[in-house]
Amino acid sequence: MTKYARRRALVVGEATGIGLAIAKRLVEGGASVLLTARTEEERAHAVAELGSAARVVTPSAVEAALTGETGAGEAVIGTGPAGDDAPGFRGGVDLLFADAIPTARPLLPHIEDGGAIVLTAPTPCPDDVRALAAELASRGIRVNAVAPGCIEAPGSGAVPLPPLGRLGAAEEVARAALFLATEATFTTGARLPVDGGLGRP
Repeated sequence: MTKYARRRALVVGEATGIGLAIAKRLVEGGASVLLTARTEEERAHAVAELGSAARVVTPSAVEAALTGETGAGEAVIGTGPAGDDAPGFRGGVDLLFADAIPTARPLLPHIEDGGAIVLTAPTPCPDDVRALAAELASRGIRVNAVAPGCIEAPGSGAVPLPPLGRLGAAEEVARAALFLATEATFTTGARLPVDGGLGRP
């Protein structure tokens, strides 16, 4: 499948659950992906889950990966020496998935004009999303957010079920995030609940 061919995506904030689900769908669709992972365990899991179109780095190595430098703390997915088979991200990315605005803001210079940012934290402030969208509108960068709730997580305890009668999956949040990033091309400043109806009366 080549739905996301020639797209260069950066997924920051977490390499498990929703972040990993987004990265997997992007890779399956032909995108080049840069994913951050905080711990060695997260990095090993991400490397095992993703293919050769992805690069997994620590948060501190993102800048080096985006500027074409090889930084310490970087795990490259590929069969050759570090960097030989990894996608290049020099020049920036056109899709950014971040857990929150403070995570995304330092990366704004690396987002190509006409790109898209999707925030993935459970409670993004609608006013903050709209403000960042207005700030970046002159560059043609769309900013939207998904607001996941009642998402099944390994080891999570019992929680009240939403109106749909079941817990959601990280994959379902990933689909919504990718829709906002790649298909909702006339949408910016929006916050999309992905919570089985929990946030509705």
